[in-house]
Amino acid sequence: MESIWQNTELPHFPPLWGDIHTDVLIIGGGMAGLCCAHTLQQAGVSCVVAEGGRLAGGTTGNTTAKITAQHGLCYDKLLRRFGTEGAQTYLQANLSAISEFASLAEEIDCDFTRADHTVYARSGMQLLETELAALEKLGYSAVFREKLPLPFPTAGGICFPDQAQFHPLKFLAGLTADLTIYENTPVLQLEPHLAITEKGKIHFSRAIVATHFPLLNKHGLYFLKLYQQRSYAVSLEGLPPLDGMYLEENGLSLRQSGSALILGGGGHRTGKRGGGYPALEAAVQRYFPDGTITNRWAAQDCMTLDGLPYVGQYSKHTPWLYVATGFQKWGMTNSMVAAQLLTALVLDKPHPCKDLLSPRRPMLRPQLAVNGWESAVNLLAPGLHRCTHMGCRLNWNPQEHSWDCPCHGSRFSRSGQVLNNPAVKPLPAFRRREPRDKK
Repeated sequence: MESIWQNTELPHFPPLWGDIHTDVLIIGGGMAGLCCAHTLQQAGVSCVVAEGGRLAGGTTGNTTAKITAQHGLCYDKLLRRFGTEGAQTYLQANLSAISEFASLAEEIDCDFTRADHTVYARSGMQLLETELAALEKLGYSAVFREKLPLPFPTAGGICFPDQAQFHPLKFLAGLTADLTIYENTPVLQLEPHLAITEKGKIHFSRAIVATHFPLLNKHGLYFLKLYQQRSYAVSLEGLPPLDGMYLEENGLSLRQSGSALILGGGGHRTGKRGGGYPALEAAVQRYFPDGTITNRWAAQDCMTLDGLPYVGQYSKHTPWLYVATGFQKWGMTNSMVAAQLLTALVLDKPHPCKDLLSPRRPMLRPQLAVNGWESAVNLLAPGLHRCTHMGCRLNWNPQEHSWDCPCHGSRFSRSGQVLNNPAVKPLPAFRRREPRDKK
């Protein structure tokens, strides 16, 4: 079933035929790629977007579409990892991104509305108190709310006032005006200043990889620096409207969209077992028994080693190539942050996030050991099918009827077609011997 956003028809664009020249090639037509294209064009830089399939065909079309600088209870962690200046820089960059969305939404009909965002706790105050203290050190005036309009008891929550929400595909439909876009144009080979597609070539000065998971294995070590998580959402009709947006750390996400309540949760590492749709359906039965599920969908997010995205030069060996990835489930604001930062880098201008979000920052974090272990175990383990990305064993996902890779998050359909990257090649022909789905 599709997300509630996907009833919007995006403009169609032709595939590339022949050879073209541009200042900047952007590979990937999701929120990050199109925000980059718009920001660059506004700065007077000629750019081209090459999308392998249809625009917004990945995570962008399956988001909950919250626009907020409150990324869970993240600021105490960022304060400890990156200091006061680093945490403040990240906070201000995301607040600036919200303002930019608000400015663009004045010209684009995309159901943009201002709304408070609250991270709540079911019980215990320690984590909330620690986060409030961190925000006070950063000079941000968050609000503690003891009573929340939720159908279950909470210990209260930390509120970021005046955040926002919107319809992401309506927004992108408006953003594509005057952009040069080629759909169904996968980049088959990427060389310095040259991209080769199925029926053409793109000559460029610089390129930006905005393909969700980066596409080059031999540079940047992204197969060690990233892993992916699945998260799930349902939309409910027939309920009173909910005022504001809400999130429990590792729990339920809630927001209103028109007459629909969007409920998210059930997340887990791709290729591993987790709550999934059954966890959301149980929450609906318990807390929203009068609601009717109208849509259900899943998204996939790239997670980094330290909680911050990788935005900047792809690797030290590729000065002509940039990347935007690892948005940690907060792809709306971080897409705009990436667009503003990458535009500054292309123009050789300073930006406060340049070092903070650099993909070349230190990798020695505990998550690196977890990623390395998952890769080693699943590379060596026997299995019926192996991922075409780097050869890891694939696990059968009975909820979504797919073969999923626990190493880097590639997913394949029953017939072997790629559902999620970094894999780009389908599975080879095989006998139909997948596990039977449990009734």
